[in-house]
Formats: sequence, C-alpha cells, structure tokens
Amino acid sequence: AGAGPVKVIGFDMGGTSTDVSHYAGEFGREFETQVAGVRMRAPMMSIHTGAAGGGSILACDGSRFRVGPRSAGANPGPASYRRGGPLTVADANLMVGKIQPRYFPKVFGPGGDQALSLEAVQEKFSALAQQTGRGAEVAAEGFIQIAVQQMANAIKKISVARGYDVTRYTLQCFGGAGGQHACLVADALGMTRVFVHPLAGVLSAYGMGLADQNVIREAAIELPLTQASLPAITGRLDALGQAAQGELERQQVNAGHVRVHRRVHVRYQGSDSALIVSFGDLEHVIAGFEAAYRQRFAFLMPGKAMMVEAVSVEAVVSGDAPAEPRHEVHPAREVPRRETVRMYSGGQWHDAALVVREDMRAGDIIAGPAIIAEKNATTVVEPGWEAQLTALDHIVLDRRVARVVKYAAGTTVDPVLLEVFNNLFMNIAEQMGLQLQNTAYSVNIKERLDFSCALFDAQGNLIANAPHMPVHLGSMGESIKTVVRENAGRMSPGDVYVLNDPYHGGTHLPDVTVITPVYLGVGRSALGVEREVKNAERSTLNAEPSFYVGSRGHHADIGGTTPGSMPPFSTLIEEEGVQINNVKLVDRGVLREHEMLELLRSGKYPSRNPEQNMADLKAQIAANEKGVQELRKMVDQFSLDVVQAYMRHVQDNAEESVRRVITRLKDGAFTLPLDNGAQIQVAIRVDSKNRSAEIDFTGTSAQQVNNFNAPTAVCMAAVLYVFRTLVDDVIPLNAGCLKPLKVIIPPASMLNPNPPASVVAGNVETSTCITNTLYGALGVMAASQCTMNNFTFGNKRHQYYETISGGSGAGDGFNGTSVVQTHMTNSRLTDPEVLEFRFPVRLESYEIRKGSGGAGQWKGGDGGVRRVRFLEAMTASILSNGRKHGSFGM
Repeated sequence: AGAGPVKVIGFDMGGTSTDVSHYAGEFGREFETQVAGVRMRAPMMSIHTGAAGGGSILACDGSRFRVGPRSAGANPGPASYRRGGPLTVADANLMVGKIQPRYFPKVFGPGGDQALSLEAVQEKFSALAQQTGRGAEVAAEGFIQIAVQQMANAIKKISVARGYDVTRYTLQCFGGAGGQHACLVADALGMTRVFVHPLAGVLSAYGMGLADQNVIREAAIELPLTQASLPAITGRLDALGQAAQGELERQQVNAGHVRVHRRVHVRYQGSDSALIVSFGDLEHVIAGFEAAYRQRFAFLMPGKAMMVEAVSVEAVVSGDAPAEPRHEVHPAREVPRRETVRMYSGGQWHDAALVVREDMRAGDIIAGPAIIAEKNATTVVEPGWEAQLTALDHIVLDRRVARVVKYAAGTTVDPVLLEVFNNLFMNIAEQMGLQLQNTAYSVNIKERLDFSCALFDAQGNLIANAPHMPVHLGSMGESIKTVVRENAGRMSPGDVYVLNDPYHGGTHLPDVTVITPVYLGVGRSALGVEREVKNAERSTLNAEPSFYVGSRGHHADIGGTTPGSMPPFSTLIEEEGVQINNVKLVDRGVLREHEMLELLRSGKYPSRNPEQNMADLKAQIAANEKGVQELRKMVDQFSLDVVQAYMRHVQDNAEESVRRVITRLKDGAFTLPLDNGAQIQVAIRVDSKNRSAEIDFTGTSAQQVNNFNAPTAVCMAAVLYVFRTLVDDVIPLNAGCLKPLKVIIPPASMLNPNPPASVVAGNVETSTCITNTLYGALGVMAASQCTMNNFTFGNKRHQYYETISGGSGAGDGFNGTSVVQTHMTNSRLTDPEVLEFRFPVRLESYEIRKGSGGAGQWKGGDGGVRRVRFLEAMTASILSNGRKHGSFGM
C-alpha cells in the first residue's frame, strides 16, 4: 500500500553509476543484454545503467566540462574524502551547499574519523574557476547540470524510447546520491512528483531482504496463435508450471502461497519482435498482444498472422511484507529547522532551511529551497518544489511552481552547455535508432542493425549520430546536401525524400537513405498530423528547413542480377538494382506509396520484394519523425539561435580535437594491393604549424571495369572514421572532424568513378581497404581482415545478406580481436535460431580459425569458419577481397 503510484520510474544513484528502471503494474524484463561487450541472452530485470554517480570524476579539457565515465571509487574517493582524490559529482554538491558536512558521519580521512573536507573541494574548484573564467559555484553547478542530463537521457531510453509518457510517472529516487538530484532529474524530464522512501539510501539492500523468491521456466514452441493451437500451448504451460513449482520445493521454499504466472511470447509472422503477454483465452491473448504492440511500435499489422514463439511460467513465493506503520497525520505547521544554510541553485544563492528528518512528523510540508538531512541520505528540495511527509513516513515531493521551460542561454560557446548539447544531439540520434529498430520489418535492419540515424544542420553538415555504421554516417551528409541543392526553395513541411544513388551521396544501392527536412512552425508532419506551435518564436512558418534528420538502412534486396543486390560480377550500376535519386517519398504529409512501389518494380532488374522495401521505408520515416519531434522540443527549450549556435560549436570542438591529434602525427605513405590487380595508394602530409593534414590518394588505380569502384562519399567516410578513431576522447563523429583535412581524390579513379560504373563492392570491400591503407600510412595499426566477406543468398521467396567477421589488426601494445566486425561495418550476425526459422537453411558451425591471426609480439585477431547448409535451392554469392595478399603487419 505504501509503494506509491502504479507508474514509477526507478532512479537509483549510487557512487559510481545510476540505475534506472520502469514499472507500470509489473516489472520489466529483458532477454538480451551486453556484459563487457559480450551479448548475452538470459531473462533479467530491465535496468539501464548510466555512468553518472556521486563518485563520477569531473574534468575540463579546456573546451568542455566532462562528468564520468571514470569514477573515484571508495579509495581514494572524492576530493572531500581527505585522501587526495579528484573532484566528483559529490564534491560539486558539497561546493553548492547541497551536502552539509555537519550532517554527514565522520568516517573520512586516513583514520576514517574525520568529516568531509569542504576546504579541499573549494581549493580544487577555485583552481578550476581560474582555468575556466567562472565562479567556483558556477562551475560546480555546471557539472551537476551535465550529470543530470546524462541521467535524464538514461531514463528516456527505458521510457520515452519505448512509447511511455514519462510525464505521467512518479520518480522514485533512492541510493546514496539520488535525493540530491531527484528534483533536477524530474525537471529535465517534465515530471512533477518524486517519491522518497525512509530507507532510500539503502533501499536496494532493504529490498533484497523483502524480495519474492521465484523460478522462471520457458520453452520454444513456434505455433500459430489460433484456437486449434491452444491445447498444445496449455499443455506445455502446465508442464513448465509443475517444473517451476518443483524447483521451489527443491529449494525448500515453504513459506507463503505459490503463485504461477503463465505467459506467451507472441509476434507477427515474419517479424522477430516477440512481446510477452499473459495467457488466457484466444481473445485475451490477441488483445493483450495488440495493446503491447501498439504501445511499443505505435501501429498494428491488420491481417497478419500471429505466432507463439515461446511460452514461460513464473512460480512466485511472496517475500516478507515491509514493516510500514501508519502514523497520525498532523495539521500543517512551521517545520522546525536546525539552521538556515546557503545553497546555490538555478544560477543564484538561496537561504535554504535545513531540516533533520527525525524532527518531522506526518503532515509536515516544506517548501523549497530546503535540505532534508538524515542518517543515510540527503534530499534536496529545489526552489519551486514542496516536500510532504506522509502517514507511512514517505517523503513526496511535488512541483508547486510551474517549471520554466525556456532555458536562458547565449549563443557564445559555454563549456557546460557544449557537453549538454553533445549529449542531447547524441541522444536524439539514439532515439531515432531505437525507433527504426523497433518498427523495421526486415532482418537486416531489425536484427543485424545494419542502419544509421543522424542529425544535420541547415547546410547538410553532420552534427551527431548514434554509434551505428561508420560507412553510413561519414557519407550520409552528401545525400543530405544533394536534397538541399536540388530542392532549394521547393520543399514544404511534411515532405520526405529518399535516395540511394551512389553518384549523389549514396554508397551502394541497397543502402537507402530517407531524409526529412525539419521546419519550425505550423505545418504537417511526415505522418500527416497538423501541428500547433506553442512557442511564440515559431508563430510563423520558416521559409526554409532549420535542420535535417536522416536514416539509412541496408535493404535486404533492391533488385539487381542476384538476390540480396550484392552481385559479385556486376559491371554497370543497373545490374545492382533500382537507382533512386532525390525522390519525394512523402508529399506534404501524404505518403506516395503507389509511386514508390512502381519505382521499386521498374527497371531491368527490379526489387524482388517491394512490399518489404516499403515496410522498411515507413520505419525510416517514423524514425525521422522521432528526430523531428525531439529537435522541436530542444528549440522550445533553448531557442533556435542557441541550438544552431551549438551545432556549430560541436563541430568546432570536434575540429579542435582532430587538430590536437594531427600535431602528434608524421608524414607517411602506403600502397595496398587488391586481389583484382588494382591498388589503393595514399600519401599523408602533416602541417604541424597549422595543425592540418593533406590526404592524397594520387596513384590509386583508375576506375575499374568491376564493382570495386567507391563513390567519393565512401572515401570521405573512411577518412572521417580513421581520424575520428585517432582522437582518444568521447567526441561526436561530425563534420568538424574533416575541417583540418584536405582530401585529394583523383577524378576517374576507382575512388571517384564516373557513372554508370558499378560500385556495390566499393561501399564494403574498398572502404575496408581504404581504412587499412590509411592506418598503414599513419603507422598506428596493422591491417584487419581486408574484406567484409559479403555473403548473400536467396531465391524468389527469400533474400538474405550478412558480413562475416574476422580478425582485427594488432598495434604497438595490443593484440587484435578474433572474429569481430571491423572498421567500416559493425553490424551483428543474425542469431542462429532466427536465421534458421526465417530462412530454409541450417547453420552447421561457426568457429574461430585458431592461429590464423599471424605471429608477432602483438598478434592479429583470428578469423572464423562459418558453414551454412541450404535446405532448398538458393543462389549464393560472396563478395570479398584479401584472398591473394592477406593482411599486412607492421
């Protein structure tokens, strides 16, 4: 009864990280996660961890304030611990008065018997203030602002990105540092209520002692969701239920009544997105699945058959009930304060009431600014918020004064806002990527994650992207610039464009780019919805787009002479599929589906599955629309001038980061032979004085009669990728990285071909070779496998494409990694179960080829062996390189 409202966002901020979770009637679970870079499939609680905790280290590189990901740990701990530690988030709160040393235990210092040291923190922040030209308290609040934004972004990933309206939730804060930031995090998300348990500082430990004991059992079943299948499904659930209860008995769990929850994992036929719903009669299961599917993906697939992929049961024995005595609620009074302290918040100092929780009684109300101190936590009541102690000894904080949505900021670069905008731009691209993955139809995009999403400024310059496909992101800007150039003065709100033409910013034909101009004002979205503008600044429609958003996905088939559109022996672009150049996909909010399907069915070698292409295009439109919505929110908060200014600033920051790296480089040259007799040659000339470099590909082979030609956009993407990887820092991969570089690509060469040259291998094979050539010239790393191993197979009913991973190159001081996607691709292989279910094939083996990485003090990664057996007639092809010459060492 005391657990608060049904819809809750869990916010657990400890010393090294913040864990966030979502609850709306039942606990969220995930069946796949990554641990230390390894993908694992096992049922677990759905908890997202962000690298921002009380011990996260604060740093300034001269241009940006940084929070984490490194932590000071418990030893030496924060600077205030008196053990010589660095400044941390906890120290920032101490600096602004939100932590009061007198109300903390004396457990610090070498002997573990001293109070927190405010003097040590003030000394370090004073030095930082001199470095940055701002007050110590201003700097401290800036770091807190960055940490809050990072935590808010983490919450968006488990709520907003999954279709939940977070503003309707309560933020339940716990952990040692949670109460110090709860109001600020809630404000960043538009939430208006925060819940604080009396044991918030140690709530995880308390909760573990009260937790239910459960056993989960599941089994694959793969049956259609029909009335005829229900007996078989019921029988399997009965058997699993008995097994789960038997396991509880073997664990000697006797207390309490065993509850058994029966669930089915349902998906649409042809899709891989199974959702878990409670089991019942057929109508109940269908209704539950459709409600969950609409919640997650915002649409349904009427007429599409449903499949039960798996069934699961959970046998639960309830834990001990929490002891929460109810207290008498007293009339409101002036709450006794121990003292009045100075607290810096919102850019100014405040007189804040300091109240000890033990002095409060049920019914007490405290208006912010205030600090509630207790033995295991500190809760900060920010200005505009109000805290009330309930009958169950819980603190509930409510926002009583409307939040100021508009953020007052100038257009001059600020080290705090530079980091905030870096994170915001990246988060928008990540949300777009999640939207695309959720709504895509094909295995290529949904399972292999062969897609990319990014933001661009009004000129088409790349601003930020999520960590998607490098070859997409470095080249997508050229596609945007094509749309900008060829549609100047003719675009309208609600328009969306599509292209894949390698001679107009594309890479190869299967990579289809969808581009949405972002207008600020009253207009129509790409989904045909009229928009009302609340911001007076946008009361009139801008004549030209203020930004662009783009998504590029590798479609499973776009036509061509072979299924999968990766023909190994093509000599003309038309043999590789349907060419799309600057086509309007959505006209003022109206999808031109008929016209697009006609285009996909046209030409000498049309698409084999236009309907699947169309489904993925719709997913790309939806992903772009997510980006449009988030950019509009950003402009509402900061103003158009400020957002555009920081789009320039993040590019300037990336440029400066690359210039700093260039000063450490030396001139170099390298020539890489290809199996087909061609070569890639590069000379890198470093100008240390101007901190710039010239990358000259003169000497590279002429345009080829085969398909190893690479459009200039691909070559520029490889250059951008390599120089970005030289920057040992967290900066966005954006157009600024290229500003210090002059790239010379000879015309009519294989890196700058003329139409109608074929290019399908250029995007994959040649891009990999360009990357290895650049690393060879720089002398920083041996070659990875000189191929992506593009494997395609299919027939009229099935088409599939994958890149087969191999070994990465070694360098001075490190070995390469075995069987990994390298450099210009980072897609993942489809899971064997999904591959074998969706296609008539059997994966007989996939193993590491031991010893194939080469000898040396530092060894290259080993390659792999992959054996696939076809269960019906297929056309198969592999597009590759590196069989004759292999990978070079150093």
